[in-house]
Amino acid sequence: MVIVAALAVTLGVGVLSLFRRTLAIRNWIGRSNPGTSTKTILVGNLTRSYLIHTPSSLDKTKPVPLVLVFHGGESQPQLMERYTRFSDLADRERFIAVYPEGVNKHWNDGRPNAPNVNDVGFTVALIQDVERTFNIDTNRIYATGISNGGIFSQRLGCELSGTIAAIASVAASMPETLATRCKPSTPISVLMIHGTDDPLIPYHGGLLSRTILGGSVLSVPDTIRFWATHNKCSPTPQTIDMADRDPEDGTRTRAESYRQCTRGVRVELDTVEGGGHTWPGGSQYLPQRLIGRATKDFDGTELIWDFFKGQSTKQ
Repeated sequence: MVIVAALAVTLGVGVLSLFRRTLAIRNWIGRSNPGTSTKTILVGNLTRSYLIHTPSSLDKTKPVPLVLVFHGGESQPQLMERYTRFSDLADRERFIAVYPEGVNKHWNDGRPNAPNVNDVGFTVALIQDVERTFNIDTNRIYATGISNGGIFSQRLGCELSGTIAAIASVAASMPETLATRCKPSTPISVLMIHGTDDPLIPYHGGLLSRTILGGSVLSVPDTIRFWATHNKCSPTPQTIDMADRDPEDGTRTRAESYRQCTRGVRVELDTVEGGGHTWPGGSQYLPQRLIGRATKDFDGTELIWDFFKGQSTKQ
């Protein structure tokens, strides 16, 4: 079963048209999983919405982690839930997964042409709304996303480091305009997963000429060094080659982990050699010629949760 998602970044007109036609045929994937419901909150003068998934066997007497999962440009929360399968993992690992919805399917991620919407304020209000209903471990709140949603997760790391314990961005880097004003108040753990052959958010940075929001981003190595420097990590990362579990997918992954960071936080870059604008372990939702390869060597959702679950703002 192929799950076609536009959680990729805002695509060019031809690709976007292809996606919308495919989405119309496969609109069944917009249905949410059992245990998932839609909520709305008023932020300023805007009514904002999000999906929330709660495990059926949740023990309300025990604080549980909260994972915020941000969709890519031109996508929606239902697609992100289906594509990443974070809700299935939440059932098994006992955490709450939330899938926020961007205004006009985009996030104000710090690029000059991003929507003029207070998405950071929305995120704060959303967390507070969930905390009013559920027993959330306020030291274990995490944010992840792909593409536009991944770039927005980087922004949250800059502006909500006292609230969010760790971020993970997939197929996303830091906008140059954000880097000049990114001053996190505390150390924060950061994981980046990025393919070297990503045609939309280039691994080596520069202009995003194939995206609707455009702008320029730092290279992935420069972005991860920014976080390693902020967290005062050891300057040289430990590097390992991850197992090539699917030799036929045309990808290999190298993990670089910075250690001895302030307050025990972690900074890690997983570079998918030959990988494209995709979620590791996810489907090839559009042809390789448009978005590049999807690695099958590891499950991005599992890896991100393994990174998150040991991180706390109290470290």
